[in-house]
Amino acid sequence: MAWNSRELERLMYPIGHFQCPDVISKAQIENWILVLEMFPKRLTQLVSGLSNQQLDTAYRPEGWTVRQVVHHVADSHHHSYIRFKWALTEDKPVIKYYYEALWSELDDSKYGPIDLSLKHLEAVHAKLVYLLKQLSEADLNKSFIHPEHNEEVVLKKNIGIYAWHCDHHYTHIENLMKREGWI
Repeated sequence: MAWNSRELERLMYPIGHFQCPDVISKAQIENWILVLEMFPKRLTQLVSGLSNQQLDTAYRPEGWTVRQVVHHVADSHHHSYIRFKWALTEDKPVIKYYYEALWSELDDSKYGPIDLSLKHLEAVHAKLVYLLKQLSEADLNKSFIHPEHNEEVVLKKNIGIYAWHCDHHYTHIENLMKREGWI
């Protein structure tokens, strides 16, 4: 099947790009935290029972396989948890950038059992959600510097970015499963 550039963009960003509200309300933060809290269970339910062949199917042309997406989410959210901790304990730290595309090509991401990352994701999210629920307004306004674009990221915005990231990759897998008739 040939995909045009508009269709490829929809495959890459099925829920669109993250749009942060100008004013982030307490209710919005609570909503985002709920997404983070529920995500490991939702993802596990979505991918449980998939065969190795299904896990090794790319969600889009030249994209990651389902297996790589699951491992990527665990790696990415592990980094996010550390970034929150750095920002809470240091003054605007410059975080370490990692090359997610290269990480996704490592053997653990390409061939490893997804249960490793699903269990890791469950633990990281449990710790992250516990931490986030304790943060004060002053804590939520702390930030880190992302070196990729030399951008200051406020923690309350980062909560939204990772809630979006959950839904973004969940939808990649779910859309593939619908297209292939797996669900």
